[in-house]
Formats: sequence, C-alpha cells, structure tokens
Amino acid sequence: MSMSVLGLVRASHPEPAAAVTVVAALLARGVGHDPGGITVVALTVLASQLAVGWSNDLIDADRDATVGRTDKPVTTGAVSRRVLARATVPAAVATPLLALPTGPAAALCATLGLLSALLYNWPLKSTPVSVLPYAVSFGALPAFVVLALPGAPAPPFWLVAAAALLGAGAHFANVLPDLADDARTGVRGLPHRLGPAGSRAAAAGLLLAATVVLVLGPPGPPSWAGLSAVAAAVGVPALGWYAGRTAAGAGVRQVAAFRAVLVVALIDVVLLVASGRVV
Repeated sequence: MSMSVLGLVRASHPEPAAAVTVVAALLARGVGHDPGGITVVALTVLASQLAVGWSNDLIDADRDATVGRTDKPVTTGAVSRRVLARATVPAAVATPLLALPTGPAAALCATLGLLSALLYNWPLKSTPVSVLPYAVSFGALPAFVVLALPGAPAPPFWLVAAAALLGAGAHFANVLPDLADDARTGVRGLPHRLGPAGSRAAAAGLLLAATVVLVLGPPGPPSWAGLSAVAAAVGVPALGWYAGRTAAGAGVRQVAAFRAVLVVALIDVVLLVASGRVV
C-alpha cells in the first residue's frame, strides 16, 4: 500500500502540480478571497492537477516503457495502471464538484481547464495544435479564480491572456527533454515539428510576452517590481537552458527549462499580488 501511495505521488507530476496549486492560491489571495475561498480554489486546482498527471502517465505507459523511462512509476512497477485509473476518475470528478460552490461560471472555467488538459493527454498531444490545450487550461485558471469571487466579477482580459501565453511557453519548455523519445514513439506535436531550436525560441518568446502583458496590462505605469519580473523572464530561462545543456552532457534528463518556467510563473504571481493591481 505504501509503495502504491508513493507511486501515485510520483505519477502525479508533483513539481508542476504543487507549483500550479501554489500559484492559484497566491492569486486567490491577491484578488481578495477569504481563507475559505483560497482553500476551495487550491483544492479544486490540486484535484485537476492530480487527474491530469495521473491520466498522462496512464495513457503514456506503453510509450514510456518503450523508451525506458525509469523516472515513471508505472514503468518501474511502483504503481499499477489499474491503481492509476482508479485514482484518475475520482480526481477528475472532484474538480467540478469542488468548484461548484463558487458559482456556475467559475465551475465551468475549472471544468474547461481540466477537459482541455485531458484532451492534450489524448489525442491532441500528437497534433500540430498541441499547444492549444496548454493555452486554454492556463488561461482558464485565473478566470476561475476571479469568477469564484462573490458576484463573479469578469476576469481582466490581460490576466487571462498572460496566463495563456505562459501556458503556451510551458508546453514548449516541457516537451524539450522528450523530443528524441517522442520521435521514437510517434509523437508529433507542434514542438516536435519546430525542433529543439524552434521550441526553445518559442518558449523564451512566449514566456517574455506573458510577463510583459502582466506588467503592462494593469492600469497605471509599470512598477519597478514589474520591470524586475521582465528581467527575470529573460534571465531565469537562460539559466535554465544552460543548466539543461550541462545536464545533457552528464547524461541526465533535461528538466531545467521547464523548472525555469515554473520559477518565472511564481515570480510573476508574487509581484502581481504584491502590486495590488489584479481586479
């Protein structure tokens, strides 16, 4: 039992799941949710992240076994496909149920984000529009957080647009370490068609664009903190890709680029919340 629980934790993609949940909670605090509202937002987003992570490893189990992915619990036998399937369904069902008390519009956004991410896992991952689910799911996140407020205020367009750009950039950064393995198993999403150099450029450009929108979108002149976030959007990914090249030389899987996206996302949200200019 303890092995299955540990396997489930590892199969949930814990780093991005935790980062996205923390970002959602911070944003909820920034837009004015009380502690109860923050908790509901965080639990809804966590349930969605668990469903997406578990279904991803379940669907990709055969491909991961083919390329020898020893970092995948289902491949090493730390968790079975049956356990993954049994965990995915209740997590997916829990997402709209947890969001429902926040209102129909917010629950719809939470459900849209989940369904879009699940559609990425299958079948859109291997298509030229593979970036679209990332943009939709990330864009739906701040929309859900704002709509969950009493009175369901309309989320600012710039906030949704910035999140969509960030999600699109995360897609290219996330796929970079798997380009070779994906080619062996027939996965041909947009990053695979652009290749490593094109994907790195797309990730950098989209991440920078997301940060610029966050800085310039709110009313009033940009703050020094916001301009610092723009600098971070340039510097952190560069460090991430350098670390990735070092890891590649050592024969280690290159995940630094995607971690750089998570770091910039956290910086952006913290500075955005600290500025008090969200809604």
